[in-house]
Amino acid sequence: MKYFISHRGNINGRIPEKENHPDYILQAINAGYDVEIDVWYVNNQILLGHDEPQYEISLDFLLSYCHKLWCHAKNFAALTMMHNYKDKLHFFSHDLDTHVLTSKGIIWSYIGKQIDKNTICVMPELATTSYTKQDFINCLGFCSDNVQFYRIMYKNNNNNN
Repeated sequence: MKYFISHRGNINGRIPEKENHPDYILQAINAGYDVEIDVWYVNNQILLGHDEPQYEISLDFLLSYCHKLWCHAKNFAALTMMHNYKDKLHFFSHDLDTHVLTSKGIIWSYIGKQIDKNTICVMPELATTSYTKQDFINCLGFCSDNVQFYRIMYKNNNNNN
């Protein structure tokens, strides 16, 4: 299975003012994508937002869409809260680590770092190193602001083989 993961709800390029907004996330899910979201836990509230907590959501939101969400814990409290639901939620935490394991045992690769058949290739369009066509074919999936491009590219490569 190849994963195509919308980065913060983006599908065809960044729209910073919409990123991590629950409605934007649902649009990406409804378009057939998984979504990487930035999760904060502050004062017993679950919030989404990249640089800071912005949009309050419920635990029910996370649990209802858990099969499509890749939750990036932005603070230790969020990591601890999600760990309490480790049998349902898919989450991870990192800052500048080259690779981390998600709660489901999938390798999440930092931008431009080594990838293989067990790895999600994150934001390949921002990488300063080059990936080969074979790297893209072999990796487990992509997380990108332009995830539709990678889904089309992958589909076209598989139709040509």
